[in-house]
Amino acid sequence: MIAAPAPTLANVAEHLRDDEIHVWRLDHQQSRGRAPLRALLATYLGIAAEQVVLAEGEHGRPALAAGLDPTLGFNWSHSGGHALVAVGRHVAPGIDLECLRPRPRALQLARRFFCAEEAAALAALPEAERGAVFLELWTAKEAVLKALGRGLAFGLDRLSVANADGRLQLRRLHGDDAGAWQLQRLALGHGLIAALAWRGGERRIRLGTLASDD
Repeated sequence: MIAAPAPTLANVAEHLRDDEIHVWRLDHQQSRGRAPLRALLATYLGIAAEQVVLAEGEHGRPALAAGLDPTLGFNWSHSGGHALVAVGRHVAPGIDLECLRPRPRALQLARRFFCAEEAAALAALPEAERGAVFLELWTAKEAVLKALGRGLAFGLDRLSVANADGRLQLRRLHGDDAGAWQLQRLALGHGLIAALAWRGGERRIRLGTLASDD
C-alpha cells in the first residue's frame, strides 16, 4: 500500500471552515521575527507574504491591516524555540504557549497574581506538581486575555480558571459572561504547555506542524 501524502499548508488553508480553528506548530527563531507568521497568513489570504501587513490593537494584539480579509482572525505565541499560530474565520482566537521548566516560586506567584481559589487549589497539590499546574493556569488566562485583545495589565485575578473533570473551564471573567467562552488545553507533549481560547460556540480544533522550510 502506498501512503497518501501528508496535506500541505495550502491544502489545509484552502479548506478552513467556519466551525474550525487551525493551530500550527512551527520552529521559532528570534532573528526571523514575524516572517513565519506573515508567510502562514499569506497562504490563508491567497496573497504573497510581502503583502501581509500587520497592525496592532489598542493593547498590542496583532491583527491584519485594513484592506485584508476582515473575516480571518489569528493569534500567535512563542516560547523558547517553539511557536503556535491559531487561525479561524469570524472569530478572534487567543493562544498561549510556555515551555515546562522548574517553577520554585509558583505558589508565591499564584498568591500574588491569581484568584484566591486558584492559589488555594495550587497550595493543595504536592510541591512537585505545582509548576506544571501553575503554567496550565497561566497559559489559559493568557489565552483568554489575548482573545479579548487585552494584556496582563487587565489583571490575572479578574478571571478564574479551573480544571474540571480533566478539562479547562473559564468560571469567571470580569465584565463578561464566562459561559460564552471556549477554553481548550492543547496536547503538544515534549515539555510544552499551551491553551487556546475564543468567545463563541464550539469549534473543531485542527492541529498541524510546519517544517522549517514550509
